[in-house]
Amino acid sequence: MGKILKLDFSPQPKRRSRSPLADPQLGMSLLSQLTSNDIQLLQAEIRRRRVNKNSLVLNPESPFYDLLYKQADFKVFYGGRDSAKSWSAAEAAIRRAQERRTRFLCTREFQVSIRDSIHRLLKDTVERMGISHEFKITDREIIHRKTKSEFLFKGLYHNTDEIKSTEGIDVCIVEEAHFTSDESWELLIPTIRREGAEIWVLFNTTDEKAATHQRFVVHPPAGTLVHKVGYEHNPFLSERSKRAIQHLKEVDYESYLHVYGGRPKKISEAAVLKRIRIEGFPDDLWKKAERLHFGADFGFAADPSTLIRSFIHEKKLYIEYEAFGHGIELDEMEQFYDSVPGARDWPIKGDSSRPETISHIKSKGFKISAAEKWPGSVEDGITHLNGFEAIIIHPRCKNIAEEAVEYKFKVDRNTGEILPIIIDAFNHGWDAVRYSLDGYIQRKGNLSSWIKLANAR
Repeated sequence: MGKILKLDFSPQPKRRSRSPLADPQLGMSLLSQLTSNDIQLLQAEIRRRRVNKNSLVLNPESPFYDLLYKQADFKVFYGGRDSAKSWSAAEAAIRRAQERRTRFLCTREFQVSIRDSIHRLLKDTVERMGISHEFKITDREIIHRKTKSEFLFKGLYHNTDEIKSTEGIDVCIVEEAHFTSDESWELLIPTIRREGAEIWVLFNTTDEKAATHQRFVVHPPAGTLVHKVGYEHNPFLSERSKRAIQHLKEVDYESYLHVYGGRPKKISEAAVLKRIRIEGFPDDLWKKAERLHFGADFGFAADPSTLIRSFIHEKKLYIEYEAFGHGIELDEMEQFYDSVPGARDWPIKGDSSRPETISHIKSKGFKISAAEKWPGSVEDGITHLNGFEAIIIHPRCKNIAEEAVEYKFKVDRNTGEILPIIIDAFNHGWDAVRYSLDGYIQRKGNLSSWIKLANAR
């Protein structure tokens, strides 16, 4: 009689495959088989998954979700600073470029060079998403290798023919749209005429009468999707930004509501500077002036370093170039100053409290010297600035334009009276302007007369 084969059908414990992480030798063996290209792709995939997990564009609860998942002729995102408007628009544009062939026009009112555009942010976004291998990126263009999506970069101001000749745009991204004039909108909108094309409008709220605010917020055309966004929509706000927001909220609540809350600004009776206009003017207008003026303020801690170029023509002060930078180190000053045209050719007046900084900059070939200070020199400088028929700020000088509105006298919260105390904030560009007019500003020290004038306005 043959042997009986016994079969065991009882459940057997599952064999676990050995994880490379549990076996260092096995893990090292597998890693050694990876090529450098494999490692780069692995790193890119890790970055991609991290970005997808934290993306505002892919989050249905975020207003920026609409950039990709809703159709509209105009998509408007406006409000306060640190709201991730440009960051989210750049990510949405890159994602769309991956999905299908798209022709983007990235524009703003003033674009002297590619450095003034969103090009750098798009490049950084591609790298952050771990997809650099998908794009061809040069100093002048960005192209997706597979879909052939492309990004064009052009300024609007005095660029009529080039804008009109731009064909086949699917998405137009208008950055810093608070500077865009009615004339530029009348030029741009008919150019974006392809069916299904979109214009993404991104801007920080300025004043209620600004052309962009009136066109898209007060009187939005049919087919417009409008979102007011603020720092509360940005979950990735840095601790430094949080501290800056809280500080401004405590020392100047009105400015906080405008700068970070996105409330349209109104010219305050407490504004230090009264005759401010922000408008473009010819780049060669300075040649009609007697000379150029350059002034420098030196940053400390959280304060920015500044260099301002201006000139006086027909009793008006024109602010035409600026350099603002936080955390500028001493060995970076040369490059920082060279960003302002003519800085090596003309005298520069700087803050006399930093002689060592002035000495260093002078050793780099700049004609810089200390501006004179005296008790009341700040107030005398303000009086002098308000003596001009107008102070005209070129729109490319966005930082000093912002300061012009936020630079204020302190106001008594109980009585509303303007006090003879200048708030030490939003003044770094204007300190530089005062220094640049060294020798022109008269010693008066009569702050009380200016306070009376301010209260009378």
